[in-house]
Amino acid sequence: MSEDEWVSEEPVIVVVEDDPNIADLVELYLRRDGYRPYQAPTGERALEIVALRRPKLVILDIGLPGELDGIDVCRSVRAESDVPIIFLTARDDEVDRVLGLELGADDYVTKPFSPRELVARVKAILRRTEAAALARNDERPEPIDLGADIIVDSARREVTVGGAAVALATREFDLLLHLSTNRGLALSRRQLLDSVWGDGWIGDDRTVDVHVRQLRKKLGDGLVLETVWGVGYRLD
Repeated sequence: MSEDEWVSEEPVIVVVEDDPNIADLVELYLRRDGYRPYQAPTGERALEIVALRRPKLVILDIGLPGELDGIDVCRSVRAESDVPIIFLTARDDEVDRVLGLELGADDYVTKPFSPRELVARVKAILRRTEAAALARNDERPEPIDLGADIIVDSARREVTVGGAAVALATREFDLLLHLSTNRGLALSRRQLLDSVWGDGWIGDDRTVDVHVRQLRKKLGDGLVLETVWGVGYRLD
């Protein structure tokens, strides 16, 4: 598709995949559900399209040819944007899954995969982000002061520490916001998964631990996010 045709109201999704058979299959299923996919066979091309088109979501293969692999692309995108990212990869090692989540990926699909399941995950993530956008337009709740100069602004989907914005992945922000609006309550990992990731999430509880670790790392010691042993987590 030529770049002159890139004006569309259809939600744009970038498919970063070097295997043309897989990329074409994913594109076919995305088009069937009303999305406008653009293929990028390399990391370099992916960053060009993301910068130009500002997509609603990125489907990103980890193993890419060239100088930039999927991990590099994810880091670069996350430095500039909180666009949702789904990792699509042949790797099924726990270390890779954890690394992907720590880098800010919103979901992780392992090859071989069902295209229908992939599209279902795309829809679920976009529903959450669109619902958050609508909520911001309908009302502007007061920012939440967590102390230690940590402010959570749900309307702007922004977290600041000492007045400086801190880049959080979509799920990291959603988790922090949910904990913030339930301060003082001990929430189990399953409760957090159901509320933040949704009832259809099929991953394991370790996903919550990874995101909690990232929040503590990014926001520092001022974030009083306690582990409640045998239960889950509590934000005081």
